[in-house]
Amino acid sequence: MANILYRPLVTEKVVESKDRHQYAFEVDQNANKIEILKAIEQKFHVTVTSVRTMNVKGKRRAQFTRRGRFEGHTTGWKKALVTLKEGDKIEFFENV
Repeated sequence: MANILYRPLVTEKVVESKDRHQYAFEVDQNANKIEILKAIEQKFHVTVTSVRTMNVKGKRRAQFTRRGRFEGHTTGWKKALVTLKEGDKIEFFENV
């Protein structure tokens, strides 16, 4: 369960949604909503009311060099939007 949460996502949109008690995390591709809920409650000692997940598709990339064009793509990842109970907050995001 310790390897489910990779990192918190700190973007303008997430910082603005802090007022609605919503936080975003990059999570393991194979983690389901119940595992994410338990991991966040255990790590931050808060009560989670809902978890929404989405798979973010990797982007295509091209690089031009002397030897020609190389194409590839970035890896996809999974994002979790977590809503906390009224009054709970995660201290990591409060300093942003």
